Amino acid sequence: MIMHKTPKTPDELAQELLGRLFEELDGEEQRVLQRIASGTLLGRDAHEEAAAHATFGQRLADRVAAIGGSWGFIGGFVVVLLGWMLVNSRVLESLGIGPFDAYPYIFLNLILSMLAAIQAPVIMMSQNRQSEKDRIAARHDYEVNLRTQLEIIRLHRRFDLLLERLQIVIEGDD
Repeated sequence: MIMHKTPKTPDELAQELLGRLFEELDGEEQRVLQRIASGTLLGRDAHEEAAAHATFGQRLADRVAAIGGSWGFIGGFVVVLLGWMLVNSRVLESLGIGPFDAYPYIFLNLILSMLAAIQAPVIMMSQNRQSEKDRIAARHDYEVNLRTQLEIIRLHRRFDLLLERLQIVIEGDD
């Protein structure tokens, strides 16, 4: 004889599985119990969650950081710097044109300073966003782990109940 019980409420699950009142639990624990009670699965993946709330500026900062923090950017930038120094040293003089930014390359220095002044805060914005993604992922992992533990407790209790019933049936046959 298989008995189907009605789904339990989050209040009943809190008392049964955690031995505490639902109101005493923190928000994440309450959310997990509500999902267990309703039979719903977890929400979106942590990266999907972060991407869904990203503004245009945050996505742009991520792209700038991805490009600015790559070996391709560094290699290309070295080529541009060497080309700038080469053009402003002897190449233009051989054509009869004076260099537009002769040594000590003051204009190049200004451009590099402006690039660093803009690029550094943009990369920091991207790092802050990555930290937020990591926090979302940690909350997601915590929720998955808590839900798993609670489901194992539920299964363990059901198994114990089945063993008790089986023991009663076996003893009744004797």
